[in-house]
Amino acid sequence: QLQLVESGGGLVQPGGSLRLSCAASGFNLGDYAIGWFRQAPGKEREGISCVSRYGARTDYSDSVLGRFTISRDNAKNAVYLQMNSLKAEDTAVYYCAADVDVRTVCSMKTRSYDYWGQGTQVTVSS
Repeated sequence: QLQLVESGGGLVQPGGSLRLSCAASGFNLGDYAIGWFRQAPGKEREGISCVSRYGARTDYSDSVLGRFTISRDNAKNAVYLQMNSLKAEDTAVYYCAADVDVRTVCSMKTRSYDYWGQGTQVTVSS
């Protein structure tokens, strides 16, 4: 069974940092491009970052560029999202997703992705 599991969410003060992890079971995460998405209450799910299969290419939304960093460790079958300088507007449920289409280099479009984790809550509040 193919499964993605996010972890590392929690409550953090504005300006703080968190590191999210995305772990895979049942498949080799290194075979796929991986995206990070988030969904705040009442809003659509938005793509915020992606990384290509071997990590050569990354991309970020304007809302997180310069604050968040995506990375992957294929040996550990995991992808990470380091989030710094967190703001209240970063509060959301964060999801990782895998794109099985080998033609996809790096996409932040939800429709590109085939497997999703259950999400981890990130709350930025004082």
